[in-house]
Amino acid sequence: MENISLLVKNFRNKKILVTGGAGFIGSHLVNKLVDLKSKVTVTVKYNSIIDNQRLVNVWNKISVIESDLRNTDSVLSLKNKKFDYIFHLAAYNHVGDSFTHISEAINSNLFSTINLLEHGPKYKKFIHMGSSEIYGSQKKIPFNISEMPNPMSPYAIGKYSSELYSILKNKIEKRNLICLRPFNTFGPFQSEKAIIPEIIIKCLMGKPVFTTPGEQTREFNYVDNIIEAMLLTSSKLKNFDRPINIGSNKPIKIKNLVKKIHLLTNSKSKLQIGKINYRPNEIWKMQADNKFVINKIKWKPNVSFQQGLKISINWYRRFIQNNFNE
Repeated sequence: MENISLLVKNFRNKKILVTGGAGFIGSHLVNKLVDLKSKVTVTVKYNSIIDNQRLVNVWNKISVIESDLRNTDSVLSLKNKKFDYIFHLAAYNHVGDSFTHISEAINSNLFSTINLLEHGPKYKKFIHMGSSEIYGSQKKIPFNISEMPNPMSPYAIGKYSSELYSILKNKIEKRNLICLRPFNTFGPFQSEKAIIPEIIIKCLMGKPVFTTPGEQTREFNYVDNIIEAMLLTSSKLKNFDRPINIGSNKPIKIKNLVKKIHLLTNSKSKLQIGKINYRPNEIWKMQADNKFVINKIKWKPNVSFQQGLKISINWYRRFIQNNFNE
């Protein structure tokens, strides 16, 4: 209850800009901010808002600005606006696809941030959304922010570059900026390209599930938990000089994830574990050192991994009924 009261106090009637607000995490953030009675503005790329179901329940409660943040002139149109908070989530966000769209992956993530900080609207607090992919492969587990990042994809390089620039601006100009590194997130409305939705959909539709041997481990965080951590951290900190991990510190082997979803969906799909080769640059373990956000921010996940999976499975079951059935 204490955290809920804090969020209501800090965000009620506040003017908030969410870049990438039509995306997976961004849309969940927007919906939560609307619940908190914030005055929310969302930036989206031109023409990308049409038929976007993620924000359908809050259309009449938010403002929408079409803007390509990679374009300086487009961002300059926002210069005279003022916000209490800017949550910067707009990004190129496909790790695998980034290898075939290298320039777009790096430039989109870096230059959207540069343009916002150099030419964008005024703000009281700026929250930069990074990624656990920045860490790449590390010897020490769990991943601590003291470890040197080792990005292993163009996506991760773009995210790390964007984060470095944000930290630089904060050190030089005291821009009241906070950098977050969320670990793998899942939940309703996530793209079918992500691993959990892909497995859920195949299991629900009875299609075979092909995977690597699945010995690599990841942690997966239900989206509502990540949103709460973002809001609490941005409420309690300012001018913070280092990134902050957001994650559960509860890893699972990919093969066990597949088996768990198969069981929870009561699926008849044939599991083809080990039929796909590992990636040449496979990251074997990803796990958050979350001591700071647990001990200092006083955040803890309210939705368990099991609960999050069940909620997601029920949502994708309805998604399939609405989109794949004749």
